[in-house]
Amino acid sequence: MNSTNKEENVQHFLELIKKSRRGKFKIYIGMSAGVGKTYRMLQEASSLLKNGIDVKVGYIEMHHRKETHELLEGLPLIPRRKLFYKGKELEELDVPAVISLRPEIVVVDELAHTNVEGSKNEKRWQDVVDILDAGINVISAVNIQHIESLNEEIKHITGVEVKERIPDSVLQMADEVVNIDLTADELIARLKEGKIYTSDKIQTALTNFFKPDQILQLRELALKAVASQVERKVESEVPKNNAFRHEKFLACISSNEQTAKNVIRKTARLASYYNCKWYVLYVQIPSESSDKIALDKQRHLINNFKLATQLGAEIVRVESENVSKTILEVAEQRNITTLCIGKPHLNLFKVILSTTIFNELLKKLSAADVDLVILS
Repeated sequence: MNSTNKEENVQHFLELIKKSRRGKFKIYIGMSAGVGKTYRMLQEASSLLKNGIDVKVGYIEMHHRKETHELLEGLPLIPRRKLFYKGKELEELDVPAVISLRPEIVVVDELAHTNVEGSKNEKRWQDVVDILDAGINVISAVNIQHIESLNEEIKHITGVEVKERIPDSVLQMADEVVNIDLTADELIARLKEGKIYTSDKIQTALTNFFKPDQILQLRELALKAVASQVERKVESEVPKNNAFRHEKFLACISSNEQTAKNVIRKTARLASYYNCKWYVLYVQIPSESSDKIALDKQRHLINNFKLATQLGAEIVRVESENVSKTILEVAEQRNITTLCIGKPHLNLFKVILSTTIFNELLKKLSAADVDLVILS
């Protein structure tokens, strides 16, 4: 074994050790301010404390909410770090103090917060990563509008571009993501009762952010985010033979413009009906490599990829001589439940549908419990 491989193996082993020593991470997520994320975190902290767990509050944003303030009483607080910025005294989470005190669990609110200039980390989520790396468990909270990949959707729904955001990877890093869910009517009732903002801000909030249609759309985004996180956990932790299978469609296309378009559109309709993920696979055989394929075919492919993306598909492009083997490999990697192909006379499937290869493909699809749909 050469020295490079040895280094890679050592590094991989160190990463495994680091991962096993890392603290557990729980995130409460909600569709907006006022759903009760901070309240739920403090409730959990009180319950843990009563059960003899060493839990401390690293940072909580009170928002002048009486019920939140009452819950905080009796919980051990880690003093905040004081900084002067532009003549003002500001307070931040004291990460060195948290790591020095080493509680079993620390509560850290406002995950998307931007730290005061001069702090070690620019963002609070980076502070949380440092704490997790030190082996301390963290309970935190964030609103759905702070998720990076949803920035454009949030802007479209609310008309506001949210400046403080966290990468999607932070959410994926969490061991548990819990949605704090309310109906639009319940949230607006809380607002009117003065449980979210002070009385002078209620009317402005009702006119701007707290509109029933906006709340409903934000609620949908929050539910989807948590559902995706749960699905990832199922795929990584539940043995495949025990797991309930979520529908996932794989549309296999060729460089034939019209046929590919039909397969894409029909698979999109199926995926929409089942409300599930779907993929478009193009296996690039040697005769269709970028330096050999006809320009018009290349243009058709690009247009069809664009169409598929607009309809919500994820594009998978693979260079291979063995089309059927590649389809099976991709289907297994993506946990595909249904394979969609065009009519047998298509160029791409002349190879697949020769009797021997097609029978082999059917046999393997059957063994993998993958349905095959041949679209007209």
